[in-house]
Amino acid sequence: MKILVASDLHGSLENGKLLLERFEKEKADKLVLLGDLYYHGPRNPLTEGYDPMALANLLNHYKDKLFVIKGNCDSEVDEMVSEFKFHQGYANLDIGEGKTLTITHGHLYDNHAYPPDCGEVFLFGHIHTGFLERREDGGIVGNPGSVSLPKNGTPKSYLTIESSFVTLKTLDGMQIDRLEILSVRKE
Repeated sequence: MKILVASDLHGSLENGKLLLERFEKEKADKLVLLGDLYYHGPRNPLTEGYDPMALANLLNHYKDKLFVIKGNCDSEVDEMVSEFKFHQGYANLDIGEGKTLTITHGHLYDNHAYPPDCGEVFLFGHIHTGFLERREDGGIVGNPGSVSLPKNGTPKSYLTIESSFVTLKTLDGMQIDRLEILSVRKE
């Protein structure tokens, strides 16, 4: 199974379309979104092609392939226009070979505060900065960055999970970084 993970669309229809093109080109089975889908937030500028309702309609076509975590900018109104569920807090997903992906938005848990029962791979959004790092226990912590509003000089980016690897890529599909998923050391 191949999973594509993205975050922080912030209402950009233009970048939402590009992300879904990547999803199709990657031939991914599941699209995991780590929150902040529609609203840009008071600290962010309007995104390119800002059209949250059109983005909601576009994402609704992928409702059977989506797994969405609610971000700090997502509201009840956002859930009302979406035909898919927004999961609260964090979630654990089976990624095969007895390994677990733990996902969250990043305003409650991040690379300094892991959720309980954290899996071999822990991914969060919120900071709009794509990276992959090895944790002390051998697991992976990472951020897909933002496909709409990247920060800290990082490119528009997303992650893929496939065949025991997590790969960070630019929105045009170029590989930035890649780490192998290892079993974590239980203490």
